[in-house]
Amino acid sequence: MLTILDDQFLLDEKPFRILSGAIHYFRVVPEYWQDRLEKARLFGLNTVETYVPWNLHEPRPGEFLFDGMLDMVRFIRTAGELGLKVILRPGPYICSEWDFGGLPAWLLKDPAMQVRCMYPPYLQAVDRFFDALLPLVVPLQASHGGPIIAIQVENEYGGYGNDHAYMQYLADGLRTRGIDSLLFTSDGPYDGHIQGGSLPGLLKTVNFAFGAKRALAKLRQYQPGKPLMVTEFWSGWFDHWGEARHQNAIGLPGFLNILAFKNILRAGASLNFYMFHGGTSFGFMNGANVDLNRYRADIGSYDYSAPLNEAGDFTPKAIKYHRILRQHIPALPELPAVVSSPRSAFGKVVLDEIIPLFDDALRVLSQPHHRPAPEPMENFDQAYGFILYRTQLSGPRKNAMLKLLDLHDRAQVFLDGVPIGTLEREFPSRTLFLNIPAPGARLDILVENMGRVNFGPHLMDRKGITHGVTLSGQLQFDWEIYPLPLDDLKSLAFSTIPATRYPALFRGTFNVPSRADTWLSLPGWTKGVVWLNGFALGRHWSRGPQRTLYIPAPLLQEGTNELIVLELEGTRSTLVEFIDHADLNNRRP
Repeated sequence: MLTILDDQFLLDEKPFRILSGAIHYFRVVPEYWQDRLEKARLFGLNTVETYVPWNLHEPRPGEFLFDGMLDMVRFIRTAGELGLKVILRPGPYICSEWDFGGLPAWLLKDPAMQVRCMYPPYLQAVDRFFDALLPLVVPLQASHGGPIIAIQVENEYGGYGNDHAYMQYLADGLRTRGIDSLLFTSDGPYDGHIQGGSLPGLLKTVNFAFGAKRALAKLRQYQPGKPLMVTEFWSGWFDHWGEARHQNAIGLPGFLNILAFKNILRAGASLNFYMFHGGTSFGFMNGANVDLNRYRADIGSYDYSAPLNEAGDFTPKAIKYHRILRQHIPALPELPAVVSSPRSAFGKVVLDEIIPLFDDALRVLSQPHHRPAPEPMENFDQAYGFILYRTQLSGPRKNAMLKLLDLHDRAQVFLDGVPIGTLEREFPSRTLFLNIPAPGARLDILVENMGRVNFGPHLMDRKGITHGVTLSGQLQFDWEIYPLPLDDLKSLAFSTIPATRYPALFRGTFNVPSRADTWLSLPGWTKGVVWLNGFALGRHWSRGPQRTLYIPAPLLQEGTNELIVLELEGTRSTLVEFIDHADLNNRRP
């Protein structure tokens, strides 16, 4: 077991320095877990860290999933078999640039919901989750012969709130359910964060990318005579749509990060690379931020500019880190040359089968709910995807100003099927004006959930139109609302009639002689979502920076494969192309 003696960790009563790397099992296909973990071991790490995403494990209240990509037990056991210890961060909140910070969207159906505090319905939901999760974790602890040596209580709580009764409730809940591993908290190296996020008796740790001397001094101030641990040493950073890609943590020069790494090692501290291998936020799982009151959605790639890139290859950054690591651990061998997994450019594919979303696909994919006013998607037990609001307008009227009150997140507006414009939460000052030709004109508002906020005070991020629609100041009533989670497209009847209206879904098939990693490029397409063999790969958007979607080989089938692309705004071509490399750096010209 991992214990503490004065200012050092002991593992089985012997001094132990934690050299860890974050790899999230839910961002990597299971067939690649062993490869990524083996590379962590080759790099010189002795531990791997992972979060646990509550929203995936309990997609509906009381329904639990722990198989496939969610087979946490298999991932942890694989790490142990390879000689790696495990740090587990079970939440319930995980941040991680993951939708709602890993909290399940169904929590938001309660209009009075308060998360990450002593709100009883929230605690009841957490208890149910822990009751399902922790019996799987207990036998994996070091005290039972397993690889888990430490477990985090909540996550960076000091950056959110100060409800110590809530933190104590979680710590007690772990202990009463059989968790006897070392418990710890992690926060930014600031007075308020450490004060708000820690508990007496639990190990305090810090997270940062640079300024190691100052950060570790702050940790010593609050925790003298205890081991120094950096739970998140940020090796890179995440990216938002419309931004240039971050090559280093929070956009700072790389030498500051390298200097911090050296100073962590010089101080004798333990650390966890966040991330060591980022992987992919497949489907609709990306999170978002609100910075300076501006909403910014994350891209689907979680490459993170980490030591292992999205496809699992060592990067030049890994070589730099490893060279420094060897200076402090002389017995560490040189980083071996590792052959990349097979990858192929399967070439161009024509998507020549089409179905418009309005109204052909709509009848198959959804049924209307009649409401006096627009409501968020969570009210309809919908977590992700799109939601359509439809009503009839009085007229004729000219230059009627349309406002969507508290739009979350991106709305395409149509009048009698004709696109009028797009409104975005990211740019809230934009306004649309409608010329209504006659009474009974049909107004359609298609809203995309671009990802729930995953950090800070804006977590309660219900999706859709959350506070009504006005036309020249007049609230509009009597709506049909169509939830469109787009989680099952098998019943759609495509045709070969060319697309004249958007949004539309495009379908095509292609053959793969043998499976290999590949990347999907969509030149000429504008914005939408992609599915491969029924698996949601994620969003495409010409805004960039991400211009390709990573496809690990296990998602392909030898022989015939099906590709479906939802195009929201229009495409100059029905061609897509499978290439043999990633393109994550470009922005729209």
